[in-house]
Amino acid sequence: MLIADKKVGSFHYTLSNEQGEQIESSRERQPMTYLHGSRNIIPGLEKALAGKAAGDQFQVTIPPEEAYGERRTDQVQRIPAKHFRDAKHLKPGRMVSIQTRRGPVQATVVKVGRFNVDVDTNHPLAGQTLTFDVEVTGVRDATAEEISHGHVHGPGGVNH
Repeated sequence: MLIADKKVGSFHYTLSNEQGEQIESSRERQPMTYLHGSRNIIPGLEKALAGKAAGDQFQVTIPPEEAYGERRTDQVQRIPAKHFRDAKHLKPGRMVSIQTRRGPVQATVVKVGRFNVDVDTNHPLAGQTLTFDVEVTGVRDATAEEISHGHVHGPGGVNH
């Protein structure tokens, strides 16, 4: 069986940046599981997985526009420190959740001042070319419920 739309693909991966530094790996835990065609993973990786079968191993390098997008300078914002519960303990590099009109958003603290905190809401990997070493561990038909929900249920996926 090959990975295609409405199929559930499972895979292990090791993610590296342009300098060859390992950023993340699934090898010490359950494989990543996703519903193909539902935009549950970055576009470049989903395209590379299409047509693969259990046991296939490959490496793919994905440019920013097919991964987490280009870094956008307008995503750095200055927020009054009073909007953070513990502003005096914030440090650059720390992840925080900020409340926006669209709901909560994850951000990285860039600078902490006396009255303001600068945060970056770009994804931490935005603007980076990423390389994935992938091993496909399984492919199966998605259930009707998974297709209607747009994501995988159970181990490696979403549990309701």
